[in-house]
Amino acid sequence: MTTPDAVRAWRPGRTVPVVALLRQQRRGGGDPTHRLEVEGHHWRASRTPQGPVTLAIAPQDSTGTIHARAWGPGSDWALDQLPGLLGDLDDWSGFEPRHPVLAEAHRRHPHLRLGRTGRVLEAIVPAIIEQKVTGQEAFAGFRALVMRRGEPAPGPGSRVRLMLPPDAVTLRSIPSWEWLEFHIDPARSRAVVTAARHADALERVADVVGSEAEKRLRSLPGVGVWTSAEVRQRALGDPDAVSFGDYHVAKDVGWALTGEMFDDAQLAAYLRPWAGQRGRVPFLVAAARLHRPRRGPRMSPREHLRTRDLFA
Repeated sequence: MTTPDAVRAWRPGRTVPVVALLRQQRRGGGDPTHRLEVEGHHWRASRTPQGPVTLAIAPQDSTGTIHARAWGPGSDWALDQLPGLLGDLDDWSGFEPRHPVLAEAHRRHPHLRLGRTGRVLEAIVPAIIEQKVTGQEAFAGFRALVMRRGEPAPGPGSRVRLMLPPDAVTLRSIPSWEWLEFHIDPARSRAVVTAARHADALERVADVVGSEAEKRLRSLPGVGVWTSAEVRQRALGDPDAVSFGDYHVAKDVGWALTGEMFDDAQLAAYLRPWAGQRGRVPFLVAAARLHRPRRGPRMSPREHLRTRDLFA
């Protein structure tokens, strides 16, 4: 491994499941901005306010220490943000499970927390790409965008096949026909380009919380309640963010906690007692891998998209 530009040894005083927390930020198993469990480290590429960075994080050792190395101009910033990325800013002290299923899930997964990246554009681009399509199609589209329009991450990034996501200037320059080659339709590509045009304002959302963050995000054309929640969960670590409008969330939470599948209105009513921390309920349901039986046919990629291109 090449000599890093900066290193940090962080002892959080708690158990930190590094790989599980970084999976919160990964967009599918083929996400080129994340490489987990490679050469004994977990890798992340990002564009920080100070510039690009490759971050390599080792699993927590027997002394409770997490060793991280960074390469690139954004090294110091990324290492300063390491505790937040690994959930140290997520306070569960005021959360009451109120349901035996949630209490058991919390007991079985006591070390899981919400991490935050503090990078809003990096969260909103893949969230927009994931709107109203299958997960496979969304992950393939994001991967294609990064592989063609991103660049190798600093330091050993290229050796471990780690890529930086495209920056705002690059996103704004992509012609409409090229978005179609990524299998990203005009409605979603317009929303991504609009987000890129407002990148500076979007990054300032990381400094606000709750309803104000949601208000600012949803003021952007193409960003609705689902996309806002997905961004707030990952970039801000917002415990109240719920992905209303998701194909699975309401149904799975209702089935897991009541035996009946919810719609969004029913989910919103059910979550009222957890106001301020509503997102922890679907978080725990997902952590426990509780979901309704999948009896129907799986949603398939749209027929006009060629499968061999989607998964190339």
